Amino acid sequence: MSKPHWRPARTSDLPAIGAIAARIHPDLPERPEVLAEKMRLYPDGCRVLAADDGIVGYGLAHPWTQHRIPPLDGLLERLPGDADCLYVHDVAVLPNFRGGVVRDYVAAIEDLARASGIATLALVSIYATRPLWQRLGFRAVTADAGLRAGLASYGSNATYMLRDLAAT
Repeated sequence: MSKPHWRPARTSDLPAIGAIAARIHPDLPERPEVLAEKMRLYPDGCRVLAADDGIVGYGLAHPWTQHRIPPLDGLLERLPGDADCLYVHDVAVLPNFRGGVVRDYVAAIEDLARASGIATLALVSIYATRPLWQRLGFRAVTADAGLRAGLASYGSNATYMLRDLAAT
């Protein structure tokens, strides 16, 4: 059995991505067209974790604007021309394949951000993932009214987090 590895996502991976999303995020569903749009708008930020068993995880990221949270299950329509962060929309890995692979995805996204002249990564931490993201260098941002409104669709434990790449 080969070690799982990240590779660019392909349109043909969308059914597997959707199945993993439904399994990992049953209370936060997103329509297939929302996932497909992210891949179409910014394919460089979309990766899948491939293993002998097929696709066992995925990561979706795209340029965005800090302190603005993209709507969950909402179409973006276009990426902002004034993007100042690379937004990690989702990283989901099946339980039997976890253990360092998120770090590898974040490292690849960090390289992509730097190559694009972007100095910040952003994300919304859900469930109990905040300690993981903190270990990867993200810090929680105190939510003002605008951030709270954006976080509402992500659940009660959602936290907006940033990682300054200039500091690493």
